[in-house]
Amino acid sequence: MCRVLAYIGPDLPLENLLTNPENSLLNQSLDPELHPDLQLAGWGFGAWSEHLLKPAEPLLYHRPKAAFYDDNVRGIIPSLQASTLLAHVRASGYDAGVVQADENCHPFAFDGTPWIIAQNGALPNWRRLQKELLRHCEDRYLEQMRGTTDTEFLYVLLLSLLEGNSDAEVKAAFERMLALILQAMRRLDLAALTKLKIALVTSDRIIGVNYGCGHAGETDVTGDWEALRKTDLPLSMLLEPMYVLLGRNFEDYEDSYDVDVCPEGEATSAILASEPLTENGEDWMRVEFGTIVFLRREGSTISKTVSRLDP
Repeated sequence: MCRVLAYIGPDLPLENLLTNPENSLLNQSLDPELHPDLQLAGWGFGAWSEHLLKPAEPLLYHRPKAAFYDDNVRGIIPSLQASTLLAHVRASGYDAGVVQADENCHPFAFDGTPWIIAQNGALPNWRRLQKELLRHCEDRYLEQMRGTTDTEFLYVLLLSLLEGNSDAEVKAAFERMLALILQAMRRLDLAALTKLKIALVTSDRIIGVNYGCGHAGETDVTGDWEALRKTDLPLSMLLEPMYVLLGRNFEDYEDSYDVDVCPEGEATSAILASEPLTENGEDWMRVEFGTIVFLRREGSTISKTVSRLDP
């Protein structure tokens, strides 16, 4: 199961976000708290900072090997800082059909859009579903697709459906995307559990989506995700929340993801993650299945909006 971490707030050393904390993203690739599998299929990040030579563009890094074996980490990470970050460690099946290459490491970024994307999810049978979905994809994005992952194809489809970059327009594009996927599944008789746990990020915004459908293509999926761990692991992972932490003074906690908890309107930083990253998990807001969360930098503070996604 992939791991995702997105951050927005004051400029911070990347090592405070990726390597120093005990439950850092890189450590999760070797020893995730909530999942038993290693993430060996690569990792990457996209970062914005006013201190970069091109502050309006994300600095992108990908490496198609286990994050904890990446010999570039000690040389690169300590020299960088970021005010917005999207990072990802990739899990995949360990067989000859899995292509481990830079092109398949998240996050994905295309020219002509401010958004980059990473996912902790899966679209089964996506190559066959393309028979129905390609007609909704714009050539300007298809021409930039270089890898062989479902996430990059979903990125193409989502960007093609976006009519603008407002929260309402992004929400509508995600709803339309799942509707088209479900239509294609029905037409091709390919209904399958589909997990869309997506982070969509630009320099001043993080959008987290926890959405999808069940084994028969149903979107009104319910259940106790923790109890389902023993009886239906895929359904459990579909229903599992994503998590958001809001607070102040994150820069004062160099070796952890702790923050000073404060009223929502006073928060200066936010993290979106696959799992709560601090011992006090009660400080983390759950992004439940069927919802979308919008985190936006407004001056020195971070606003948060949560909406239900319509099936």
